Amino acid sequence: MGAKESMAAEQYPSKPITIIVPFAAGSSLDTLARALEKSAYKHLGQTLVVVNMPGGGATLGMNELAGAKPDGYTIGVVATSAILQPLIGQTRYHYPSALEPLVNVVSSPVVVACLTDKPWKNLSELVSYAKQHPGEIKFGHGGLGTSTHVTGETFAREAGITIKQVPFRGGESESLAALLGNHIQIVFSYNPAVLKEHVKSGTIRILGVAEENRLTIPGFEDVPTFKEQGIDVAFNFWTGIAAPKEMPLAEKARLAAGLREMVNDPEFKENMEKLGMLVHYLGPEDFGDRWIADNKKLTKIVKETGIAELIAAQKN
Repeated sequence: MGAKESMAAEQYPSKPITIIVPFAAGSSLDTLARALEKSAYKHLGQTLVVVNMPGGGATLGMNELAGAKPDGYTIGVVATSAILQPLIGQTRYHYPSALEPLVNVVSSPVVVACLTDKPWKNLSELVSYAKQHPGEIKFGHGGLGTSTHVTGETFAREAGITIKQVPFRGGESESLAALLGNHIQIVFSYNPAVLKEHVKSGTIRILGVAEENRLTIPGFEDVPTFKEQGIDVAFNFWTGIAAPKEMPLAEKARLAAGLREMVNDPEFKENMEKLGMLVHYLGPEDFGDRWIADNKKLTKIVKETGIAELIAAQKN
């Protein structure tokens, strides 16, 4: 490293850092970014500027991130869709190799919910109804190829039912509005907190959680898993922060250290818990290992379930 590069690294960051969110304002990924924004100056010495770029099942925002200059001044919120999207269709970038994992922030449990005026109170009743009314049930999700879409398609395939998918660019906020407006019958969401108040008020019923174990989130402890209800579907999706590939090592180390402090900040943890998000910190190496493991697992799932072909057909 020359004197000029060394000085630049010592001064980094010397200006605000843009953080791209590939979903609309109000989505869980947006909420996470804005919660990090609150403690950025305290731990990095600079502010974060949140830029929302929804659409394309998160690919629009991820394309912008992958194509940005790797100088540490553009980072982005990424989810498991960064692994999924290249497996299910043509993408401008192969995100796992075009992006640099910096920190895993939260684990995201996927739940399926309906309005309480619907005739089913659990997944078994939903499956029975769907078999008697094939194609009548529409499910909402955060976009083609996102974790919630894959969960919905995998559930339908495992249960042997036909349900119609309805993608929403803005993630949970738009799909929730569609559910409340009776435009869709069920919704797959990776942020139970978005549904929490509606569950408390008796408007929405949670039918199941697609995890290995029941949730520890207050108010959701009694929700049975899919497996408990005879549907062999269990995922553990994540949300984290990434940067364009080939970021200088010194800047990467400084940024990763700052993000570690931000994620472990008590106020941030408290905010995430209130929102029903499970904080799960992983540094660059461990987060990178998770990318590799998830790529292997999801490649198998996509191949075995034929989801890529389903999505290709739905795009046409």
